Amino acid sequence: MKIASFNIQNLFHRDRSLTEQSLSKCVTNWVTEFDNLLLKADYKNSTAERMRELSFLLGFDKNYRSPYAIMRKKSGELYLKGMSDSKALKADELTDWNGWIKVQTVPIHPESSNNKAKVIADINPDILILQEVEDKMSLDEFNNLYLPNFECDPFSDCIVIPNSEGKGREHALMLKNGYELDAIKLHTIDTSEYPTQELIEYVIMTPKCEKYHLFSTYFYNDLSNPEKSLAIRQQQARNTGELYQQLVADGTNNIIIAGTFNAPSYCDSLAPLLQETDLKDITKHLSFEVDYDEGIDASYHRMGAYRKGVNIRQTDFMLLSPSLFQTIADSGLNRKAMWPEKRPQWSTYKSVLNKNQAASEHPAVWGLIADI
Repeated sequence: MKIASFNIQNLFHRDRSLTEQSLSKCVTNWVTEFDNLLLKADYKNSTAERMRELSFLLGFDKNYRSPYAIMRKKSGELYLKGMSDSKALKADELTDWNGWIKVQTVPIHPESSNNKAKVIADINPDILILQEVEDKMSLDEFNNLYLPNFECDPFSDCIVIPNSEGKGREHALMLKNGYELDAIKLHTIDTSEYPTQELIEYVIMTPKCEKYHLFSTYFYNDLSNPEKSLAIRQQQARNTGELYQQLVADGTNNIIIAGTFNAPSYCDSLAPLLQETDLKDITKHLSFEVDYDEGIDASYHRMGAYRKGVNIRQTDFMLLSPSLFQTIADSGLNRKAMWPEKRPQWSTYKSVLNKNQAASEHPAVWGLIADI
């Protein structure tokens, strides 16, 4: 049984709030000012003039990643500018209207989508746990149209579980080769002021009728408020550890917890899960393989890294119950579609020429469990 976990950071489109850090401060300020002007009930000449200036600065008439789609009246209907074959909205009651509609998502570079598929095809798992998938329709298109381009058979089952955040970062499970979903549970992690549903429990039935409990996780992270993030993550880790301990007490041995913890292993917020349970990190297995950093970083061991010579900070984990850890026949990490902006450097696919073409900022972690 080959299982992989991958924070794919969306397939085709991503919430704008997750990408705005790539915009300059000026552009961000212009967008904010434009938003505030749109909310005004009465427009003055000065307001209209400033909006025209901002629309020019934001490049509304250019091919620019502004957060607005320009709408123009055409033959009694409204169209997205630049997409003359795509009707957007009837204009029966807006015959004289030209205006703006805010777009909440931005498109992902097509080569990035291809590289996401390439990573999955290279691993070719029977069970794939994904984090940050935008919706079921996108996952089905990716499964049926993109994966076959890299000689990877589509998965027979694709399940998407929405979370409570509302930013298109849903959980997903993909199965093939006779593996089936037997049950699914959504666990609400009670963080008092900030309740979230970020822990999904899948019960998988193997072709030999054995059951495995897989947990898909995405722990809270807010760069603007690290203290709040730490407290919420710690509660999430504690509740996850308690769920694991309860399963063990009930006699369940085949348990895997995988996903993005948004903190390195030494962080105190993860202690309830990494230090207060007997779960084993797959990166510590002797079989764990990965392309090492090039140059002097190959002999370097950065604090919080996956291991010596793999000096990216570990925030994505695959934890296994001790009995399952002993059955691992092979394991590894694929970061060939990540973009190394600074040292350390590592080998990447030839199709990754810049950051926009990278599959994700996260590597894919996988393990092969023997005798299943």
